[in-house]
Amino acid sequence: MERVREEYRLSERHACRLLGQWRGTQRYEPMVRADEETLTRAIIALASEYGRYGYRRITALLREAGWPVGKDRVQCIWRREGLKVPQKQRPRGRLWLNDGSCVRLRPERANHVWSYDFVSAMTHDGRTLRMLVLIDEYTRECLAIRVARRLGSYEVIETLADVMVWRGIPKNIRSDNGPEFVAQELRNWLGKVGTGTLYIEPGSPWENGYCESFNGKLRDECLNGDFLLAEGGADRDREVASRVQHQAATLGAGI
Repeated sequence: MERVREEYRLSERHACRLLGQWRGTQRYEPMVRADEETLTRAIIALASEYGRYGYRRITALLREAGWPVGKDRVQCIWRREGLKVPQKQRPRGRLWLNDGSCVRLRPERANHVWSYDFVSAMTHDGRTLRMLVLIDEYTRECLAIRVARRLGSYEVIETLADVMVWRGIPKNIRSDNGPEFVAQELRNWLGKVGTGTLYIEPGSPWENGYCESFNGKLRDECLNGDFLLAEGGADRDREVASRVQHQAATLGAGI
């Protein structure tokens, strides 16, 4: 505005009218709050620690730490400091159509659709550590995470039975076509308790999106720690499993 006025020798009123700008904006002075610098340092520290988080999840962490701050203010500082903004995801195939008909079954209530999947990690000796993750798609809760060196269809049945005791029996359960999930023993057992099976299309993990989202957070926030590198035998395996389950519990729904 000042450059336009100096170059064309215009009054403030005339320049604002030509540019379509309110005159009041020329007198606005940005308010710098007393805690701005401290809050900025806190945001940068959290962004460095949780590189996968965007400003919304950083806002949630700040509120948990006692900061009475909204996401708009955090976003302003986030962009001003040039922090990472999560990239837009590549569009995937649609899961439901304009008329409301679904390409896949959409959850309508708690215990309507559960989904489960496996997550794998590697310990210092090159052995695999497997985790069975169970999600309620409607409430987006993580209902169980079972951690062991080996998990088969019988371990899947045990985990489901334990959760059904306190949670109730789901109407449907969604998964990929892994051998543990298509095993005849598991399918027969689910049929007896009255739970339908929903299998996603091969090569389409986004159809099990809630589980995939949680698995990504589980890997970034729990499985990339140094505690998976320590040596030990069976006792160490149990300790690792316990720590993974404890840290994963802190994720809550978080999907």
